[in-house]
Amino acid sequence: MKQTIGIIGAGLVGKAVARLAIAAGHNVVISNSRGPETLTELVKALGSRARAGSVDEAIAAGDIVSLAIPLATFERLPADKFAGKVVLDQTNYYPGMGGFHRADLDAGELTSSELIQRHLRGAAVIKGLHNLSWIHMESNARHKGDADRTTLPVAGDNAAAIQTVTRFIEAVGYDVVHAGSLADSWRIEPGTPIYFWRYAPVVPEGLSEVEAKRVYLQRGEPVSSHEARELIDAAVRPSPIGGTLVGMPKVHVDLFLEQASAATVTP
Repeated sequence: MKQTIGIIGAGLVGKAVARLAIAAGHNVVISNSRGPETLTELVKALGSRARAGSVDEAIAAGDIVSLAIPLATFERLPADKFAGKVVLDQTNYYPGMGGFHRADLDAGELTSSELIQRHLRGAAVIKGLHNLSWIHMESNARHKGDADRTTLPVAGDNAAAIQTVTRFIEAVGYDVVHAGSLADSWRIEPGTPIYFWRYAPVVPEGLSEVEAKRVYLQRGEPVSSHEARELIDAAVRPSPIGGTLVGMPKVHVDLFLEQASAATVTP
């Protein structure tokens, strides 16, 4: 079923979601904080299924609204506009990035998606499509039935919204397992076994920068539904809570800086 995906955030993640959605036959309304007039070239590259809009327009148009933004900016979201909406929360808590810290998140009193749900009270927030890089979000996607199709987790409190998001993620190239409620979504957050590393290819040491980049741009080894369930169940809540760039592959950081500096638009 063709849907419209409203995307808030036109950075690397937002662009990747847009390309996946369009490839699956959906329409896209993409927005950023700088206004639709800054997205002309992006929309042209995305093609006829995409259009730029304001944040309010992306929310209003979206059958699903993707949050492809830094968590630190969540309070800027117009909460009253989200009533009745299914929200795909792709944010992650990286303490200190942009000077953003929350004592309640640090203490494990709530998860980052519970924080989003608290702000967007009238919406149904589902955590998903957040635990792999923008690179591998696209390179790992496979058609249903492909032997290399991999599995992603989702978490949420609203059964109907979980089904809506599950169908979307399945359409763009992944199998899906349910990781529990938003309170349980710490099991799929940064620092857990199913976050990031399992979806990225291993880059052998000793490669040149060019060769390391070539390897890293490939897909990771597929994750079966059974393995995904085992990874979720094996999770232990990290201490300290939240992600860190320490230990992130150099090639990943280099690619991020390269693409971010080349971008003409920021989210």
